[in-house]
Amino acid sequence: MTKKSSVKDGTNGYKAAQNGTTSDPGGKLQDEDKTKVELGKKVTLLRGIAIIIGTIIGAGIFISPKGILKNSGSIGLSLIVWIACGVLSLFGALCYAELGTCIKKSGGHYTYIMEAFGPQMAFVRLWADLIAIRPAGMAVISLAFGQYILEPLFMPCDIPPMAVKLATAIGITSIMYLNSMSVTWTARVQIFLTFSKLLAIGIIIVPGMYQLFKGETRNFENAFEFNNVKLSGIPLAFYSGMYAYAGWFYLNFVTEEVDNPERTVPLAICISMAIVTSCYVLTNVAYCTVMSAEQLLSSEAVAVTFAEKLMGRFSIVVPVFVALSCYGSMNGGQFALSRMFYVASREGQLPEVLSMIHVRRHTPLAAVLILYPMTMLQLFVGDLYSLLNFMSFLRWLFIGVVVLGLIYLRYTKPDLPRPFKVPLFIPVVFCLTCFFMVFLSLYSDPVNTGIGFAISLTGIPAYYIFIYVHKPKWLQKALDSFNRTLQIILEVIPAEQ
Repeated sequence: MTKKSSVKDGTNGYKAAQNGTTSDPGGKLQDEDKTKVELGKKVTLLRGIAIIIGTIIGAGIFISPKGILKNSGSIGLSLIVWIACGVLSLFGALCYAELGTCIKKSGGHYTYIMEAFGPQMAFVRLWADLIAIRPAGMAVISLAFGQYILEPLFMPCDIPPMAVKLATAIGITSIMYLNSMSVTWTARVQIFLTFSKLLAIGIIIVPGMYQLFKGETRNFENAFEFNNVKLSGIPLAFYSGMYAYAGWFYLNFVTEEVDNPERTVPLAICISMAIVTSCYVLTNVAYCTVMSAEQLLSSEAVAVTFAEKLMGRFSIVVPVFVALSCYGSMNGGQFALSRMFYVASREGQLPEVLSMIHVRRHTPLAAVLILYPMTMLQLFVGDLYSLLNFMSFLRWLFIGVVVLGLIYLRYTKPDLPRPFKVPLFIPVVFCLTCFFMVFLSLYSDPVNTGIGFAISLTGIPAYYIFIYVHKPKWLQKALDSFNRTLQIILEVIPAEQ
């Protein structure tokens, strides 16, 4: 483990005095309104639900829900896959609810792997996230935001690629600024964006259900016809479905900021998964009342085609709702991921400044900003989509490892308090599902999967170089100086215990 920096009371006391904080007689740091400099418990049940729903529902359900239909081969079977993927995702979410209530630390996957399998495995996950997965993931969802926020302005012409990238850069910058300024306002914006995307889904579901009750059922005739069904496509349909539900784990990244986590975490997860599964299934039913399977498969943006058929000119608002949906995923993801870097710094696996809090804003400013340069770099010069192909299987590999860790902890730490405990068959079924999807990736795309695996394995030498090996005095001194300089520039101090 790295040695902690020498930036302690003397330096912090000086900076605190410079930036509107005072010390009480016991020497504890407080700001001018007498509140402790820490990350408060500001995530209520409603905000927790908004984080989960807001990050799960991105652009996919509006743009391209056809991957499941294509691979399942029939409308009826595709709806069954949507439901089954919702249930499997609920299983995974319940496993994380147990972990979140017995290990009350923020950090999500990183923290749980650290607790179950130690710092080296946790660092490999952190390394892959930091250098590739998270910047690429943020850039891709942000590009969808940039594309759809400009769509109404350029219709019916194509949008210049540089205009998309500039709009994307503005979107990313605004997300970073919001998360840097206020936890409360980040949560409020997330609630607003979640209601916006639920409204957008409602605009699709209500007319669709109306059409269904009017008797528009011709597209559901022979819904379970198996002429086009191929057994080899079913696993790929499940893979697409599980990807659409991904994001249920984000509340676990902010456990320390959740009010009454023993109650809030399981409740928020269960309510969110019920809402998302219902929305996904009903939205697909609505699409099928208006479009045949062939029309749905040929559409580039299903929600837009649906709106054009039913609503005429009103369809111009659909790209705006898609953009808001993407923005909500960006905001929720950034809020959660910054806490993983915050916790990793606290564990000594990232520079110490990342575990410090802004003296007035009470946000982990450095941890919020760490992804910004890498995301912008990949946005303008990186091959994002191939990188995501390399890394897509790593998500399920590490989630499978986390759930395996839950089973492992059941036997190695049976006395660990578990306010919320799931039946053992749930983590077993979900763990097998994750490893099956990893195997499927290896089988269907061995080259890209192999490259992604190789990139993640570079975390092993990185661990020994940056963490395990004792640093020379000159290097430790340079790192301490770097921490102090950033601390002063960013106006951050260690969180008060």
